[in-house]
Amino acid sequence: MNSSPRDSQATAQSFVAFALESGVLKFGEFVTKAGRLTPYFFNAGLFDDGQKLARLASFYAQALLKSDIEFDMIFGPAYKGIPLGATLAMELARLGKNVPFAYNRKELKDHGEGGSIVGAALKGRVLIVDDVMSAGTAVRQSIEIIESQGAKAQGVVIALDRQEKATEVVEGIARDVSYSAVQFARQTLGLKVCAVATLDDLLAYLEQHKDADTQAHLQSVQAYRERYGV
Repeated sequence: MNSSPRDSQATAQSFVAFALESGVLKFGEFVTKAGRLTPYFFNAGLFDDGQKLARLASFYAQALLKSDIEFDMIFGPAYKGIPLGATLAMELARLGKNVPFAYNRKELKDHGEGGSIVGAALKGRVLIVDDVMSAGTAVRQSIEIIESQGAKAQGVVIALDRQEKATEVVEGIARDVSYSAVQFARQTLGLKVCAVATLDDLLAYLEQHKDADTQAHLQSVQAYRERYGV
């Protein structure tokens, strides 16, 4: 089920507004894992009650069903991917698409059912669910887990694509590369990627809701995009 660009943009704009209202998306000065000083921060851990999670799952499902990603089951990588994957599976079932769901443990369990995978057996085309992609490390780990079970990692759905250069560590030194984590996932790992919203959507939202506060945020985010964007 594909949609028009206008429909997708409307979903993305609604999601940006929701993230701001929920305090998940904030402006200020924050330091990323790569050591960059960023003017905005997205913390999916603050989708922290039933109502927010249900609405978040609705946004994931809307974006996903409008994409061209075909999948047989959902995988939520520990830890943030577990509630995201579970609530997405529930929302898709409510919409008429019932698919199996699984997640991994960080440590092997040596009693009971044992193993590191909980839920449905990993098989067929698997969709990975996460909040953001910074370096692509978590996605590569998920692919290893999925392929070790004989399944295929088909794609990944995330809440926000920051659209910025990834970093890689060579001999203990971190350096910027010319591609983003999402581009790496698509071009190198062969995954289809669906993002509910992107940095461009955030900028468009700030452009449309200008006031004294958002004008300053818009300028700082634009400057960050010019420096680190892809």
